[in-house]
Amino acid sequence: MPPHRTTLEARWLALTREVLPGMAAAEGWPIRLDHCFMRVCLDAAIGRPWHEAVRRPAIRHLTEPQLAAAVAIAERIRAEPALLPALNRQSLRWRGKLR
Repeated sequence: MPPHRTTLEARWLALTREVLPGMAAAEGWPIRLDHCFMRVCLDAAIGRPWHEAVRRPAIRHLTEPQLAAAVAIAERIRAEPALLPALNRQSLRWRGKLR
């Protein structure tokens, strides 16, 4: 695996498994679990429910540009926490799950 991909994967996992879930309670976010953050970021990166465009598991089947886009979105959420609720709503809307 190329070093850049390895670095992206490590950052992706750190952001979605540790950083964002660690911020969730303090920010009052509607989601708290790692797979929810992955869903929101991947859907935003792909522009629709990610599983419509990428085979599961995503980490193995994302192209490097797709993974880089998802990491960039997660980094934006980290830097601008107010973005998360709208991105979550958009993800749920795309999936037909918005109440």
